Amino acid sequence: MIAAGDFRKGSKILYKGEPYMVVDFQWTKPGKGGAYVKAKMRNMITGLVHEDTFRSGEKLPEPDLEYHQMQYLYREDDIFHFLDQETFEQHSFNKKQIAEVLPYLKEEIVYTVLFFSERPITVTPPLFIELKVTETPPGVRGDTAQGGATKPATVETGHVLNVPLFINEGDVIKVDTRDGSYIERV
Repeated sequence: MIAAGDFRKGSKILYKGEPYMVVDFQWTKPGKGGAYVKAKMRNMITGLVHEDTFRSGEKLPEPDLEYHQMQYLYREDDIFHFLDQETFEQHSFNKKQIAEVLPYLKEEIVYTVLFFSERPITVTPPLFIELKVTETPPGVRGDTAQGGATKPATVETGHVLNVPLFINEGDVIKVDTRDGSYIERV
């Protein structure tokens, strides 16, 4: 159980039978009456944001969340199949469930999958992933006065990002999955 007075950004609670993450909160102590907490929460299944007010001593249960390491196997139409690294069970996701991860979805890579009540709800990619550049225009020296020039590049997953001029087709680059930016050539 977690008390409303102990809310922090990122706290996970069970609210109306579904898992929520506290996005923002404001603790208020009026001159008359008891203290209360106004919390903005994101539903971890649907992604919808909800705002509610709780008394500071009110206790809410913590959701039954588990993290599993799962390897991406293959895509069949708009269904993506993953294999649990511990139990060797296979789980499937539709395109809508993993839309945020699609630019970084590569076969045989291990992803972190969040389960709520033994049901997979979200997929998180590793922080950095190595991807092969499939298409990029040639970089021409002298295009810039400063030397910090970039050009667009398409990687094997279809994601387009800006890379330095010296990157060519066929190069393998490291990409930060938090913001989709180029890190280095591998």
